[in-house]
Amino acid sequence: MPRDPQTPTGSLTILVIDDEPQIRRLVSNALTPIALFGVDAVVDVRVIEAATAAEGIDAAAAELPALIVLDLGLPDRPGLDVCREVRRWSAAPILVLSARHQDTEKVALLDAGADDYLTKPFSTVEFVARVRAQLRRARAGATTSVASVVVRFGDTTVDLQLRRVERDGALLHLTPTEFALLRALVSHPRQTLTHRQLFTAVWGNVEGDAQQYLRVYVGHLRRKIERDPVRPRYIQTEAGVGYRFEPDAPPAA
Repeated sequence: MPRDPQTPTGSLTILVIDDEPQIRRLVSNALTPIALFGVDAVVDVRVIEAATAAEGIDAAAAELPALIVLDLGLPDRPGLDVCREVRRWSAAPILVLSARHQDTEKVALLDAGADDYLTKPFSTVEFVARVRAQLRRARAGATTSVASVVVRFGDTTVDLQLRRVERDGALLHLTPTEFALLRALVSHPRQTLTHRQLFTAVWGNVEGDAQQYLRVYVGHLRRKIERDPVRPRYIQTEAGVGYRFEPDAPPAA
């Protein structure tokens, strides 16, 4: 049987930055080609390890990994600093591991450029699933044409270039602020954007109560694009963190 042309091929490097040898070993052993891409994939997965922030930053610059697994509790510098520094010049997905559970820390990490967050202890099944999701998203972003500016979900069509939104074929009238917010959300499908990230995308680097502003304008958007704004299907709330656009969400029960 011929191989599916969509099956991943080639090689990729994953960087693991963690000062605990047992965690590095657990993660490295879990990241096999079969676990990540299935039995038909012809992919060489190379996992490199770093025990400090300095080693990790150097390795990220030298190896240009496809994904970075980053522990917060590093001995020489906080993982948050590593996230900020790497994000300045790398678009590789960053999956953060931490023993802390506070929402404030999760928000800070997402604001600093992290793509996902997993608290310790964690199951290898969930860890691998999250890595798969990040690699899939990165591949989709790399292969999507820049000219592809039309987003469709449910009965709604958003033309980002023409700044036009239709629902059931009828034109929806959005204010410039509402459209800017919708554009930010649909440009990052299935990704949680923090209140600060969304506020900056819409209003720029100005002072203001990001959470309150967004609550008002998300409410406006939901009334225009959701069948049931009280039980939204597409614009999901991440309590205490921000919002997430789910283009393939099933109808509310």
